[in-house]
Amino acid sequence: MPATPDAPLTVGFDLDMTLLDTRPGIRATYLALSAETDTYIDADLVVTRLGPPLLDELRNWFPEEGLDAVADRYRTLYRDHAFAPTVALPGAHAAVDAVRSYGGRVAVITGKYEPNARLHLDHAGLHADALVGDLWAETKGDALREHGAGVYVGDHLDDIRGARHADAVAVGVATGPYSAAELLAAGADVVLADLTEFPAWLAGHLAGR
Repeated sequence: MPATPDAPLTVGFDLDMTLLDTRPGIRATYLALSAETDTYIDADLVVTRLGPPLLDELRNWFPEEGLDAVADRYRTLYRDHAFAPTVALPGAHAAVDAVRSYGGRVAVITGKYEPNARLHLDHAGLHADALVGDLWAETKGDALREHGAGVYVGDHLDDIRGARHADAVAVGVATGPYSAAELLAAGADVVLADLTEFPAWLAGHLAGR
């Protein structure tokens, strides 16, 4: 269940375009997959709509038959192409440190393939107390409940759906494909320009909890 005023603090974070700018690495991986399979993929378009499950994106470029094998190959290529160009978004480390400064736990709840998500965190020097991958929208909410997260921070409209499903405070960050107005319209309780604003917001949130 989400945290009560007396419960330990757990904050959930999305990964892509919330903690990390993964667009360069994802673009490089799709270009490698395109070359290997001799299949046209508009990698520049792909990185404008990150968030939904991998298979949803691959269906735009590959037939349904054999799609699982293509996804497996993408995940393998990802390890060769995605980590080096990926960088932490502004404020990511400070946001994680802010949670820990209150004795809290950090749970990364992401749609990304979990083993690759863990490698991303290791590469960026970000430590999560819990990591759950391959989730989307309401299934993210189920994981937030399981880990007792009272706050979820994400850049996508479906991150807001996941937070609402878990009865967690929905914190939007306008670092992904959606504007602050769109995140608020989707039900975000608050929207931050980026994670540099998170420590001050968290301090105020906890003071009033």
